[in-house]
Amino acid sequence: MRSTMKWATALAVAAVTALVGTPIASASPGSGPELRVSVDRLDDSLRCHGDLGGGSGAPVLLIPGTTLSAKTNFDWNYEPALRDLGRSYCAVNLPGNAMGDIQIAAEYVVNALRTMHDRAHRRIDVVGFSQGGMISRWALKFWPDTRDAVEDLVGIDPSNHGTLDAYPICAPGCAPSIWQQRTGSHFLAALNAGQETYPGIDYTQMYTLTDEVVFPNLPPEPSSALRTDGPGRVRNIAVQSICPVHVAEHLSMGSIDPVAYALVEDAITHEGPADPSRVDRAVCTRALMPGVTPLTLPVNEARYTTEVATTLATYPHVTSEPKLAPYATRD
Repeated sequence: MRSTMKWATALAVAAVTALVGTPIASASPGSGPELRVSVDRLDDSLRCHGDLGGGSGAPVLLIPGTTLSAKTNFDWNYEPALRDLGRSYCAVNLPGNAMGDIQIAAEYVVNALRTMHDRAHRRIDVVGFSQGGMISRWALKFWPDTRDAVEDLVGIDPSNHGTLDAYPICAPGCAPSIWQQRTGSHFLAALNAGQETYPGIDYTQMYTLTDEVVFPNLPPEPSSALRTDGPGRVRNIAVQSICPVHVAEHLSMGSIDPVAYALVEDAITHEGPADPSRVDRAVCTRALMPGVTPLTLPVNEARYTTEVATTLATYPHVTSEPKLAPYATRD
């Protein structure tokens, strides 16, 4: 166990420290703060499929949730589903399976947005689960040039306004990103200060009323919902508004849920955010989203839940929330 903890600690430190002698990613004037993570690490985190500049639809960036690698989160569900749609995509790995400081993880998203936009020569769609559905908003807020790279921002149970569940979890200490996703954290206060959306971007934020991780996701102010009168087209959608007796928990929403996928597909294949009126109610009778193979489902679900449990058990705990970066406190 000691060697495992040493490895996990080293991983956390590596995520925030540039390699000696390796160039550091820098931004052009007016495009946000200089990236602190090395170019090599940022580029190595991105795995792409297909011709980003080809096809009829925008390429899709997939961002995993807390405790998960992009491969375990998406290679058995959203990636095959996107291939069936004929869509190119990239998936970005966040350092430490998204358990470290989200301010550092967001730099990986910034690089992914810029890289995909440069390769595609057009705007891209972003689909993220849990923390992955929220983290792009940090990138858009503090690196303004990334706003021109995004057409649709789709969050599946995003932790936009945090979770009360993090309070008991963090009482004895917890991972940095869990501190930051507590309701009322300094990180979320900075993220949601002022406008929550930006012009030219279509926002689809979907959630389940029975979410046990991002809690509470209930009216009148679900945690996942964006609460803004600002620019951009926004639609907050509970999956139960489409299928009233639908029961979905957090991990299933980000992996196999057919209603969540139907909203994702609607958002990325139509102008504007997802529209529940376009979703065929036959989806309410389905057990699995497209792309999920029933024969391999038990193996993939076991891989998925095991990675969640292992990451939670082995990632080093800290006793307080990471400090906000200077760029996030200037105002």
